Amino acid sequence: MQVTTVVIVHWDQPERCAATLDAFRASTVPVDFVIADSASDVEALDAVRSLAEAPDVALVEAAANRGFGPTANLGLDHWLRHGSGAWVALAPHDALPDPSTIEQLLAAAGSRSRAGLVCADVGDGASPVIDRYFGGITRPATTTKGWESVDHPHGTLLILARSLLTEIGLFDERYSSYCEEADLALRATAAGYEIGLVRGAMVRNPHLAGQVAVVDYLQVRNTLLLVREHFGWYPATIRLLMVLGQTVRGLLRPDRRPPVFDARSRVQAVRDHLTRSYGPAPASVSGR
Repeated sequence: MQVTTVVIVHWDQPERCAATLDAFRASTVPVDFVIADSASDVEALDAVRSLAEAPDVALVEAAANRGFGPTANLGLDHWLRHGSGAWVALAPHDALPDPSTIEQLLAAAGSRSRAGLVCADVGDGASPVIDRYFGGITRPATTTKGWESVDHPHGTLLILARSLLTEIGLFDERYSSYCEEADLALRATAAGYEIGLVRGAMVRNPHLAGQVAVVDYLQVRNTLLLVREHFGWYPATIRLLMVLGQTVRGLLRPDRRPPVFDARSRVQAVRDHLTRSYGPAPASVSGR
């Protein structure tokens, strides 16, 4: 049976990365790994290098922490140059799939001639869609089992077709983290590929968290970029006015704030979008 390569994006959490490797090793199809490390600190990187001593693990190291998309690109590029097979899996260092999940994803992808991006089920009962004004949002799922067409994949676990990556390229590194999967999916759809979510192919991500200021900054800035790039200046302007109005309302009415809200980061995000300053969150937001 063909070995499927799993690219694991890692940053500063070697224990969780080890648990993720073990979860994937329990898959009902054979797998090997490329760990793409996003400039972890010395201690964490040493631990990950120890994990890479296993015969089924390769390691590529980023010179700087530039976010999920750029680090994933290192691993995907390594697979394109050195790996085999028509599909590669991609996950963060704390994704825990069920044993049958990879097999289910591959089976669903194999049943559709133009499948390009196929993601696992995170169990939230929602389907990812892309709105021309709001960017990535969700709607209720339309099925409880098997293939469901969606606008973009979840980033917790997805498989990507070699043919797609060869034709349209890897993640746009301007996004760093957040919206990079939506951008790739829109490019894939424009090239005639299908995007799917396989209900019942389960993956858990129990440690999902992030610094509020960074998350709000990246979500605001990258959504503005996504809308402008794929839908034009008019929707982007409407989205910008929505962000500004929501920010003012959040300052005046704290009880009406969205779950992730940091006014200063939002202002910085708008400024950076207008000046086309993309990539990782700046030090003024991240504190790094």
